[in-house]
Amino acid sequence: MTLLFAKLAVSISVVLGLSILAERAGPRAAGVLSGYPLGTAILLYFIGLEQGMAFASESAVYALPGLIATLAFLYAYYTASRFLVDRRLIVQLPISSFAAFGAFMFVSWICQQIAFTRLSGAVTLLVAMVLALILFRGIENVRILNRVRLTRRVVLFRAILASLIVLGISGIAAWIGPKWAGLFSGFPVTLYPMMLILHVSYGTGPLHTVIRNFPRGMGALWIYILAVTVTYPLWGINIGTLLSFAVATIYLIAYSTLVWMREKSVRA
Repeated sequence: MTLLFAKLAVSISVVLGLSILAERAGPRAAGVLSGYPLGTAILLYFIGLEQGMAFASESAVYALPGLIATLAFLYAYYTASRFLVDRRLIVQLPISSFAAFGAFMFVSWICQQIAFTRLSGAVTLLVAMVLALILFRGIENVRILNRVRLTRRVVLFRAILASLIVLGISGIAAWIGPKWAGLFSGFPVTLYPMMLILHVSYGTGPLHTVIRNFPRGMGALWIYILAVTVTYPLWGINIGTLLSFAVATIYLIAYSTLVWMREKSVRA
C-alpha cells in the first residue's frame, strides 16, 4: 500500500509540475525539460523495487530503444493532429492518440525482436534523436498567451491520467518480462498527459512546440539510462538512481546554459 501511494504521489507531482511549467515558462522550456528522466526514472525505479535490481538493469538496456518508440509516438501525434487541425477536439484527441499509440507499439515490437546491448541501444537512440531534430525543425515555437485557470477539475484530470499510466505499466512489468518492461518504460508517462492538457486547453500550437523541443532535452534521458545500467548493479537502486539523476542534471544544466548563451549572443 505504501508503494502504491508513493507511485501516485510521484507521478502526480511530476505531471502537475510539468504542465504548470508549460503555462508559466512556456511550452518550449517544458518540451526541453520533458526530456529530463522523469517518467522513465519513475518506472525503472518502481520496477526495480518490485522486480529486483537484475530485472531493472536489463529493462534499462531496452529503455534506450524504448525512447525510439517515444519519438515515433510524438511524430505520429504531431502528424495526425496537424492533419486534423480543422476538426473538433472530440475528433482530434482520440485519432491523434490512437495514431501515437499505434506507432509506439509498432516500433516497440520491432525493437523487441532485436537483441540490443548497451552500446547498440545507445547508438541507435542517438541516430533516432538526430532524425527527430530534423523532422521537427520546421515546427514553429509558440508561447501560451492566455492561461487557463488551474481549477480543481483540471488538477483532477491531470492527476488521474498520470496515475493510471504509471500504475498500469509498472504493475504489468512482471508479466511482460524485462524486455517489454524496458521498452514500455520509455513511454512518455509524464509527457503524454501534459500534451493532452495543452491540446485541450490551448490547441495545437503550444502542443507542437513541446513536441519540437522534446528531442533537444533527450540527451539527459540518454545519459540517465546509460548511467542506470552501470550504477544499479554496482550501488543498488537507491544510490544508483541518485547518481544517475546527478549526471543527467549536469548535462541538462550545461545544455540550457549553452542555449541561453547562444541566444544572448544572437540578440546582442
